[in-house]
Amino acid sequence: MIDYRVRFRTNLVIAACGLAAFAVVPFVANSGLLFLAGLVAINIVFGLSWNFLFSGVGLLSFGHAMFFAGGAYGMALITRHVPEMPFLLALVLGAACGGLIALVFGVVALRRASGVYFAVLTLAFSELIHILITKTTFLGRNDGLTGIPRPVIELGFGTLNLTSATAYYYFIIIAMTLVAVMMWCFQNAPAGRLLQAIRQDQMRTAFLGTPIQGWQLTAFVISGTVAAFCGAVMVPFTQIASPEIAYWTVSTQPILFTLLGGAGQFWGPAVGAILFGAIDYGTRTMHGLSEITVGVLLLAVVLIIPGGLLGLLKRRRAAASKSARSETAGERTSETEAGK
Repeated sequence: MIDYRVRFRTNLVIAACGLAAFAVVPFVANSGLLFLAGLVAINIVFGLSWNFLFSGVGLLSFGHAMFFAGGAYGMALITRHVPEMPFLLALVLGAACGGLIALVFGVVALRRASGVYFAVLTLAFSELIHILITKTTFLGRNDGLTGIPRPVIELGFGTLNLTSATAYYYFIIIAMTLVAVMMWCFQNAPAGRLLQAIRQDQMRTAFLGTPIQGWQLTAFVISGTVAAFCGAVMVPFTQIASPEIAYWTVSTQPILFTLLGGAGQFWGPAVGAILFGAIDYGTRTMHGLSEITVGVLLLAVVLIIPGGLLGLLKRRRAAASKSARSETAGERTSETEAGK
């Protein structure tokens, strides 16, 4: 319990520091950087949702874009056709769209596939969603749904005007911080530790009476819901829901974030998303250079630091600690021998 409390405080401090860093962006950056910072904040939680599934229960998804797009299009449709609906309720329903897609797909896929076959199946289903969007007039076909307004939230005792980009940016970073903290709490709760046990040894966990597929489906739905929430939050910020967000390249983004930052670390996707955002900004005027840089970084991660940047830092810290303990033990031995 003490260890959990210490780790909770540590991660709460990390989240607070991240929130503070993002909060100062509007004071030091132009509108373009502000927009990029908002997308990076969304991508952080998008990456966390994928890593929750991969590091938590051991399921590899190549189709997370279908959940992201489900939340984005759900939010866009509600905003356009039911404008009187409260914004926060629309966010919940948008997230529920992704959760429903995950539930339907998970019920079918988890019974028929596992491992690489499951990953390929997620990719195929995600591409089916993308094709469906581009062929459906109600969803805007290739043009998508445009003109999504930013909200004015009625709080009962007043109103919260989020129509400006800066105001909605602050809503994004607060919402993403809360979701990230809740995900950390879940992963470190008994249910989260049970999911990790399933990833480490399914046979032994099943022998103890755990319904493996039921918990895998639960993790899949939670991951899809969080990814859809990210899509729903993004739509009023960009003011468009485009078919590109359902394309397979979007599914690769949380994978890249996680690999670069470190799949074994909770905040690994956050580090990866921030670094990728910096690369996008630094190469914004150089067509094609961003993809080359990303490829080189991934090669470096795979060949040199397979545990990601945070994994490298953790190994170096452990090595330094071990070296310090060895030196201390050597000094004590020398003092003992001198005393004799």
